[in-house]
Formats: sequence, structure tokens, C-alpha cells
Amino acid sequence: MNKPALVTLSDGHLMPQLGLGVWKAGNDVVGSAVQTALETGYRLIDTAAIYQNEEGVGEGLKATTVPRDELFITTKLWNSDQQHAGKALEASLKKLQLDYVDLYLIHWPAPAEDHYVSAWEQLIELQKSGLTRSIGVCNFDIGHLQRIIHKTGVAPVLNQIELHPLLQQRELQAWNATHSIHTESWSPLAQGGEGVFDTDIIQALAAKYQKTPAQIVIRWHLDRGLIVIPKSVTPSRIHENFDVFDFRLEKEELSQIQSLDSGTRLGPDPKEFN
Repeated sequence: MNKPALVTLSDGHLMPQLGLGVWKAGNDVVGSAVQTALETGYRLIDTAAIYQNEEGVGEGLKATTVPRDELFITTKLWNSDQQHAGKALEASLKKLQLDYVDLYLIHWPAPAEDHYVSAWEQLIELQKSGLTRSIGVCNFDIGHLQRIIHKTGVAPVLNQIELHPLLQQRELQAWNATHSIHTESWSPLAQGGEGVFDTDIIQALAAKYQKTPAQIVIRWHLDRGLIVIPKSVTPSRIHENFDVFDFRLEKEELSQIQSLDSGTRLGPDPKEFN
């Protein structure tokens, strides 16, 4: 089984294009899921303080023989911690049993609280301190991005957003790309594939390539140049989600999937969520 491509972030660090997301995975199961993923070939693990599973992720990382410099670990700053990002990151590092993370993200802009600019300034200092190699954001729209860049002169290396065939956010993707910000997809399978996996387009492609609908959708993300983090704690599904490197979708097939975009948001609206 081949390995994911590495993308070069704007600060020069390399990041795997495919990783394991662990949202909703409890501490009792996430450690074994991380171990399974690493044995399969994953090197990117994406967690967050609010997931309340950093301890379990840390145990999974501690059990691996994969060298630390081959791993890429992401965690996130929760909304209520935006005024003390340093303490929040130190707490996350303690739970993860790490000296640094590879990527630290502001989880949501939480615009009503209006602390995200200050939080971004703190992340810039945390990167300088070496506690995180790279810094980025989640769920930021163009206005949020413009504001932090104008204020600090520092652009995030990455913007992790809800992105799947039903919500493709092409304008935001294009803006990110223009400013050398990689786009990473959360909920990449549209939360279990409802309304996606059973479409004629995905079913036909699955039959053509002898792949599952989930594998077709993951390949679509990869062929679009997106970083993608499907979540699972089931070993067979973790393996399946990684088995996507022996085929590529054709240009017209990418366009067919593009036609599924209905603007359907399954998670919170970043302009309103606080």
C-alpha cells in the first residue's frame, strides 16, 4: 500500500495529505485507533482540546515505534481558551506526552467573543517558542482571515473547514490558495456519507474503480489537492480509508462530483458559532 503525498506548507514544513481524525473518539478507544492507523501507514493525527481525548491519543503515540520526526500531530485551541493560548497548548502537550505539536490551530473564530485576533498573535509567539512547528486556523471565512493577516502580517499555513461533496466552499478554497493557505477538509465524507454515497455519480465511480463510496470521496479530496482527515476507530475502516493510492479520478469525474455541491452545511456556521 502506497503512502500519502506530502504537501509543503508555506513555512516550509511538510504535512501528509491524508490523516486520521479522532473527533468523538473517547479515550478508551482512541489509543488503539491511533496505533492501528500508524501501523497502516498514517502519519498525520488530528485531535483537539475539546475532543477530550488528547490523553488517549498520547497513549497511542507512546506505544508506537514510529520515530517522532515522521509523525505530524495536530491539536486545536478551544474558544474559551483564546485569551490564554500558551497555557492551553502546554496542557495539550502534557496530555499528548509531547514536547511540541506539528500544527496548532485556532478551532473557531468565535466572532461574538472577538478574541481570535489576540489568539492568533499568541499562536505566532508559540511558534517562535518551538512549542508548535506550524500555526493555522479552523473554520475561518475570508473576512476572519483578512483581519488576522492585516493585523499581524502573518498568514495561517492552513485553514481546516467543513468540506465534502455537498459543501465544497470553492470560493474560500480559491482564496486560501491565492494566499498560500492550504485547505484541509473536516467531515470529508459528509458525516457518514448520507446524501453522498448513494448518489448515482458516486455509485457509478465505486463500481468502475472497484472501490467503496468512501474511498471515491477520499480520492476526490486528494485529487482536488485538499488535505483530508476521515475519522474512524474501526480497524477495517481505518485500513479502507487509507487504501486510496492505487487509482486517480479523471478530470471529468471530478467535475461530476463537483455537481453534487448543494451548499449543505452539516456543522455550525462559523459566523454564528461561539
